[in-house]
Amino acid sequence: MNIAWFKDISNKDVPLVGGKGASLGEMYSNEFPIPNGFVVTSEAFKNFIESTGIAPKIFKILKETNVKDNAELQKASKDVGKIVLETPMSKEMEEDIVENYEILAEEGEFVAARSSATAEDLPEASFAGQQATYLNVKGEKQILAAVKACWASLYTARAIYYRTKNNFPHEQVYIAVVVQRMVNSEKAGVMFSVNPLNEKNNEILIESTYGLGESVVSGSITPDDYTVDKNTMEILGRKIVRKEWFLTKDLKGKNIKKDVPEKYQNVSSLSDDEIKQLAVLAVKSEKHYDKPQDMEFAIEGKDVFIVQSRPITTLNKKKEVVVEDKKEDQMEIGEAKLLVSGLQASPGVGRGKVQIVRGLDDLGKVKKGDVLVARMTTPDYVPAMERASAIVTDSGGSTCHAAIVGREMGLPVVVGTEVATNKLKPGMFVTVDASKGRVYEGDVYIEVETEERVDIKTNIKVKVIMDLPDYAEKAALTGADGVGLLRGEFINLGNKEHPVYMINSGRGEEFISHLVENMKKVVKAFKGKPVWYRTLDAPTDEFRNLPGGEDEPEEDNPMMGWRSIRRSLDQPELLKAEYEAVKRVHDAGFTNIGIMIPLVTSVEQIYKAKKIFKEATGMEPIKDIDFGVMIETPASVQIIEEICKEGVSFVSFGTNDLTQFTLAVDRNSAKVQKLFNELHPAVLRQIHYVIKVCKRYKVVTSICGQAGSKPEMAEFLFNEGINSIAANPDAVNTIRKLIAKLEGKL
Repeated sequence: MNIAWFKDISNKDVPLVGGKGASLGEMYSNEFPIPNGFVVTSEAFKNFIESTGIAPKIFKILKETNVKDNAELQKASKDVGKIVLETPMSKEMEEDIVENYEILAEEGEFVAARSSATAEDLPEASFAGQQATYLNVKGEKQILAAVKACWASLYTARAIYYRTKNNFPHEQVYIAVVVQRMVNSEKAGVMFSVNPLNEKNNEILIESTYGLGESVVSGSITPDDYTVDKNTMEILGRKIVRKEWFLTKDLKGKNIKKDVPEKYQNVSSLSDDEIKQLAVLAVKSEKHYDKPQDMEFAIEGKDVFIVQSRPITTLNKKKEVVVEDKKEDQMEIGEAKLLVSGLQASPGVGRGKVQIVRGLDDLGKVKKGDVLVARMTTPDYVPAMERASAIVTDSGGSTCHAAIVGREMGLPVVVGTEVATNKLKPGMFVTVDASKGRVYEGDVYIEVETEERVDIKTNIKVKVIMDLPDYAEKAALTGADGVGLLRGEFINLGNKEHPVYMINSGRGEEFISHLVENMKKVVKAFKGKPVWYRTLDAPTDEFRNLPGGEDEPEEDNPMMGWRSIRRSLDQPELLKAEYEAVKRVHDAGFTNIGIMIPLVTSVEQIYKAKKIFKEATGMEPIKDIDFGVMIETPASVQIIEEICKEGVSFVSFGTNDLTQFTLAVDRNSAKVQKLFNELHPAVLRQIHYVIKVCKRYKVVTSICGQAGSKPEMAEFLFNEGINSIAANPDAVNTIRKLIAKLEGKL
């Protein structure tokens, strides 16, 4: 079978039409209004490579390729791709594709050709998005070329590398091609079959705007919203906002911004008939999936299309106390012996045997459920931290490595005890009450209070801070409005080799592919929501411990040394590799990715960073992708007007460093933690000034330092009119509730 139309496909047909094709077919087959289309099946591709005799040639090349040799990998990809592209299809297959394309073209002259791989057993984050998509395809020559190009994209260097790395046989992977009518929506948005703002089951909430739906999903505009009675379809309420611009596609298929004509700016984006049509579809979707649904829609002319439908996983729930069953041999907290105390870095309770880690050689001692005790953790400790039930350190404050990673993992962490590695002994059983910063001897009963997620949309977006891509789905469950900071250090140093050494050794593709793989885990988990990737910001002492890092300079104060954008501009090959990874993620359809440059102290640094990005990717910063900078030095505060004039999409306060550099306080020193205060008047005045200037230049403002997790700072930022706040995963719910209250929504 060469062709399968959506109407004949269901979720059971992944081997024939790939994951994307099966999903579209399931919706279409159940009479949901999605743009029509068909799939050039995996069988067609299999027949193509077998009947033409090219399969043995392809697999011989792949089998003999050393994917760790970048030059060899690139040559194999080029050679195999050339074989696929230069081998003609059979006349019968060409006629099948063209004939079906012409039928579809009667519904619209432009179609999209999207690769749909069948390797559903391979970890999705490693494989999905590796193949190509071609938009605005028109005519029989273009459709045949697009199908061929999609087939060839099964053998890109990164796809070959990922399959080999994951021990997935190339011979077992086939590719289908989805051919679908393109929709250029005039109106679009999201809707919920249960109102998430008040958890009323009988209410449907619809949010919409003009143009493409990306602006609503990403939160870049405030949409109109409508409330509909699920039983009577009566429109219970509507809130119409001023809509000054909208997104649309130009003739080349690129997204562009256009101004909304004055007379339509304060007019409802949806008619009453459209509102009711959407409400009917919301009810239908909820019945089909037997769960409340969160849907995306697009309207083209009089046609209403459902683009996506997924369950609303969590609705408003009240605070509750989680009471664990008390064991007979557990002590009450009043009877327990307090061993050490420190700073609460990540809340929760953990119990287990103490394992002291004084260096990398000790990491293997930490078994599942142990309490990891160290002077301080480093990125190398992450695998052991994942096995631990809790973490306790001698040094560090609320912004140290152990605190940041612990919060993301949901691990209880106590830092700054000063004496833990001396007072706690290996094998000793302890209870860590990280909510109060205390470590007790023995198994102690502690009542833990938790707060479940609250789903409320706020005008000020509440985002999340991320380091570990493997925890992206967990972070997304907080309901965060995106990722305000995705640090590059934990991903890039996860290769366990110096990145510049890898690049200069001809293994740049390996470095880039690893970065792409991990970025995709995050942008997929936060689909449709902005994810700001911060380029590499590791100090020299962290690089020096890696293989290939022997030539790293010895610095007395690495935090103020050769790091961040300073290193990136001195070693442009590293920055270009990061940019290439971002481009690949963006080109794979994840346009929610953005770039953030750290430790800026001059406008020239921004100019050079943008210039290198344009040269390396062919993309325009700001126009094609969000491109912003960190405000984390007093210098960047003083030159904020010049930064805005140079051109940036956004600025984000890195309050960890801004506070450190403003107050001359080492944020990792337990001795001076009492002086580290993000709410110091000197810090707040700088934030006030930057937001004020950015508003004048219409530059988006955000915060991604640990201070964003503090209610006092969030309230201050609300009053200053910041656009978004990024908090630690464990604080997203608290900050969202606070903002909702301040906005009068709770």
